[in-house]
Formats: sequence, structure tokens, C-alpha cells
Amino acid sequence: MKIVLAPDSFKGCLSAVEVCTALHAGISAADPRIEVVQIPIADGGEGTVDALVHATGGHFVAATVEGPLGERVAAPFGILGDGQTAVIEMAAAAGLPLLSKQQRDPTRTSTYGTGQLITAALDAGCRSLIIGIGGSATTDGGAGMAQALGVRMIDDEQREIPRASGGRLQDIAAIDVSATDERLSDCAVRVACDVDNPLLGPRGAARVYAPQKGATPAQVEQLEAGLAHYAELLARDVGKSVADVPGAGAAGGLGAGLLAFCDARLESGIQIVLEVVNLAEQAQGADLIITGEGKLDAQTPFGKAPTGPLCVGQELGIPVIAVGGSVAADAGQLIQHGFAALFSCIPEPMNLTEAMNPDKAREMLCFTAEQITRTWLAGRCQR
Repeated sequence: MKIVLAPDSFKGCLSAVEVCTALHAGISAADPRIEVVQIPIADGGEGTVDALVHATGGHFVAATVEGPLGERVAAPFGILGDGQTAVIEMAAAAGLPLLSKQQRDPTRTSTYGTGQLITAALDAGCRSLIIGIGGSATTDGGAGMAQALGVRMIDDEQREIPRASGGRLQDIAAIDVSATDERLSDCAVRVACDVDNPLLGPRGAARVYAPQKGATPAQVEQLEAGLAHYAELLARDVGKSVADVPGAGAAGGLGAGLLAFCDARLESGIQIVLEVVNLAEQAQGADLIITGEGKLDAQTPFGKAPTGPLCVGQELGIPVIAVGGSVAADAGQLIQHGFAALFSCIPEPMNLTEAMNPDKAREMLCFTAEQITRTWLAGRCQR
């Protein structure tokens, strides 16, 4: 019997690799003869670097860059097993978790550190980049990132604007790309993006996401006006009309910036991950696939990581079971999407702090995997 483990991380608690290890221990407790294949996954957000480096036998590269407010932060990136492809999480340099609630203000935050990570990857000899853009603290349209790559943002007095932020977009009078890092012209950039929001309008970067990053209603309007002005400059000075491209509004408009300055392709995060980890090939001949994430709910089927293993399982005719830290009341509809069963790993009432304890979570995942396996084996015996 062969079981493939392909979970996402349980965010804030365990990495996808740690989830795999715990599930494997439970399966082995039920029957150590079972072949278990561990393939940790991610959807382009937190954990993408870990999952892809692990799957390809790559390595991590230490880097220190500017954080959302200019502070120095440690932001490692990965180089995959081919030695040529770098994988970067923008949130490592400009993510919301890097700031306290009191510090969150997308008129002041910048993606400059993300640009520094791209430069570091180029310095390492990589000419293929995968950039996950989930979890941003920014709404600067990628202007800060562009500056770190050599682009100059000029005000109406011909002065360069240092470290552009969302609140400075309206101060930009011209964009000068003449000193952009030339290595980008030889670079293929794939962006792991699982939203289709445009840059502007009711579904745009400012109105949908800026409030989640600490923006007041007045600041939302300021950011919307700034992004609209910025989009006009991108079309005029860079020759890229990206405002209406699906996904341009991702990560506070970083999607637009990557399209304009890096000639990037916006793709489904989970599809990029599945391609790199080669899940379909590794799942050949499996009897069962177990996936999961921290919370299973009605949103899970719409671009979340477990949908990847589900699609692979459906293509290969392999049942897929999902395990969650919690299973919401509306998660029942996941069965209609094709999951064979849903399991919560929490066996008894407990508060969130206890449930999020890593040691406790490992114990609960191990127990749940053992029970799934015993139930599965018992069912096979009845055939």
C-alpha cells in the first residue's frame, strides 16, 4: 500500500514538512509496512520556499534586507535543486507579520526589500525566479521593489524619491528605467498569485486589501488615487498597461510592478508548486493521498493548497482525504468538490493557544493519521 502526503503548512504552528513528518509517524504506527511518500506543498504564500527547496533537494541562502518600514530583517530565499532557479517569498521582506498592529500603515510601507531579494538571487547566478506574493503589508504597486532594481522614481522637481511607499505614489512625476538591472532582461520571472484582482477599482489593491493592512477609509482613497496615478506613469514611461490585468492588484499592486518591471508571468501558486514538486508523477500507483491545511472551510476549494492534490487525485483516480486543524461548519461542501473525507485533528475541546502548540499539534496529527490509516485498512479488509 502506498500513501502520498501532500499537506500545506498549518500556518503559525507547523511547516508543511513538519506536518508531513507527524502524519507519517501516525501511518507507521498503524502499519509500518505502508510506503509513505512525503511531498510538502504550498500555494505561493508562507511555506513556498520550504516546500520547493525540500522537494527538489535545493538549499537556502541567507539574506538581510529592508523590511516594510526600512528596518533590517533576515529574509532567506531558496535555490532549487537545479541550481538555477530561485524561489522568493515577498512576505519574508515585506509581510504583514513583520509588523505589530500599531505599525501597520500601507501609506508608509514599501516592497524595497523584495527588490533586494531579487537582486540577491541574481547575484547568486539565478536567471529563473519564482516569487510568491501572498501576505504583504504593502500597497506601493511594487514601486519600492523597482527602486531596489535600479528604477528611479522622480518628483516634479527632478529629485529622486527615496524608498517609495504607498503614500508617495502621487508624488512621482516620472519613472526612469534607464538604470534598471540589465540582468532582468535574461531572467524568467514566474509569480505565484492566487487572486485575480485588478490594480484599481472596487476589487482593486487599495479598496479590497488595504483595510486589512491597517488603512483608514481616508487612506484607502489616498492609496487608490496614488495607484491610479502610478498606473498612468507605467503606461507612459514604461510602456506597460497593467492596471486591468487580472492579478495586478495582488500584494498591494506588486503584481502590477512585477509585470511592468520584470516582464513577469502571473500564475496559480498551487499549480507552480505542483509542477515543481512533480506531484502527479510521484503519486502514480498510490492508494490514497492525504492533504490538509490549518483550517478547512468553504474557501478551501478556491485556490487553496489542498485543491492541488485533489486535482491530481481526481486525474489519477486516487481518493483524497483532507486533514485540518479545524473543520468549519460550511466545510461539508468540500465533499461535493471531490474530497473523499474530512478530518479535524483536534480530538477534544481546547482553546486556540493549546491547539496551536507545535508539540500538541504534532501529537494530534499523528493520532489522526493513525486513525485514518486504521479505518482505511479496515475498509480494505471488508472488500
